[in-house]
Amino acid sequence: ATLDKRRVKIMYDLIIIGSGPAGLSAAVYGKRAGLNLLIIEEKEVIYMEEIIQLLAGILNRGFIRAVFSNPRVKDNVVKAKLRPTEQKGELLFQLESFTKTQAFHKNLTVEETKDELAKLLEAFRQVQVETVSEDITVLISKKGKATIKRKRKKVQAKAADLSHNRKKKYILEEGIVVPFLQDLGVMTQDGKIVRTKMDKFRQINRFLEFVEDILPQLDKDRELTLLDFGCGKSYLTFAMYYYLHELKGYDIRIIGLDLKTDVILHCNELAKKYGYEKLTFLVGDIADYEGVDQVDMVVTLHACDTATDYALAKAVGWNAKVILSVPCCQHEVNKQLEKQRNLHSGKMKSKTEVMEVSEMLGDQLASMEEVLGPIMDYGLLRERFAALVTDGLRAKRLESEGYETQVLVFIDMEHTPKNLLIRAVRTGKRSDQGKVEKMLAALNIHPTLDRLLNEKEQEGSVR
Repeated sequence: ATLDKRRVKIMYDLIIIGSGPAGLSAAVYGKRAGLNLLIIEEKEVIYMEEIIQLLAGILNRGFIRAVFSNPRVKDNVVKAKLRPTEQKGELLFQLESFTKTQAFHKNLTVEETKDELAKLLEAFRQVQVETVSEDITVLISKKGKATIKRKRKKVQAKAADLSHNRKKKYILEEGIVVPFLQDLGVMTQDGKIVRTKMDKFRQINRFLEFVEDILPQLDKDRELTLLDFGCGKSYLTFAMYYYLHELKGYDIRIIGLDLKTDVILHCNELAKKYGYEKLTFLVGDIADYEGVDQVDMVVTLHACDTATDYALAKAVGWNAKVILSVPCCQHEVNKQLEKQRNLHSGKMKSKTEVMEVSEMLGDQLASMEEVLGPIMDYGLLRERFAALVTDGLRAKRLESEGYETQVLVFIDMEHTPKNLLIRAVRTGKRSDQGKVEKMLAALNIHPTLDRLLNEKEQEGSVR
């Protein structure tokens, strides 16, 4: 078959009608077999060969890195990274694949890497590529429609370090002076990391890696509004502004919110000192903040207990495209479980409490105690169980509001015990809330986020 493309006849070995999962798989295997192929989806023509040739064509010493994310199957490899390396004078490419619990490495020749690209494009829907001269983003829809965005760099970047056993590459590098890190006590005047602040330095860079992953979700053609609830000393708030505005060139406005007046005053002074005109810090409560009408990204890091829930509910109300949340201490559900435990063991402090919990639970209390007794009998285990239940419910509740949600390790436990990050990207596709309702009923708990979102839905139905 032939297709007249720009008045040049091209001969194809295989033409695929429809670019759903089956069509895309056929294209990948066709490419592996060396076929010249074409995919036609409705009125859009997708050249899979062009995508593979684009990526294969930059596998040289000007290649810096590629990150493959948004997997089609969530229970296998969830992310992959590709970088150049050199062994005995030969240019190789190291592929690092991540499951939820493990990382795997293998070194590939240029030709082996080209073959691997077909598999990666089959497994992932998002690719971010950086070379010394340009940034490339490839987005592949669930139906297989591909979008390629290329942006030339104004200044050529430094080539990748090709050493095989290199030290970890941080987004903010030691040795490169960053003013806000100096003023916050993380970096010395000559760009070295203060030894006692190395954990904080790793935490900042780890957070920026999560931000890097969601860059394709952010519109670069307009001003973006980001809100950081419970910003505290604002290490990560300054890092976000520096990374997105100074390094990546996004037009962003970031608002940091916290209850500590002296901290907010100091942060505003630093923002003015650095000339960060669109970085503002305000004194205020998460639950009552009404300063904006539209928000693109909401960040809540270590907001205590139900403050996280208020921030998540605000984000949903604004239809925020991205949510990054690292919960802190979580007492609400633990207290509810403790009250139930005390009733069963006869340790309630007043008859009023006994009557309230008895009416709420009825015969369910005994059966729950039989199932969860080994956890409920120990305060530490009950506290950790309650925290996991709370975060699981938060993640699932966000899915029911139209977000694709992941629960990820923020940073190793040795650096901070608050090590879970909830990342949610708005897709508009709502999941069934049945699992949430079953767990709430089984445990007889009433978390704040569920109440806030239910109230929001009721207000919407009244209007």
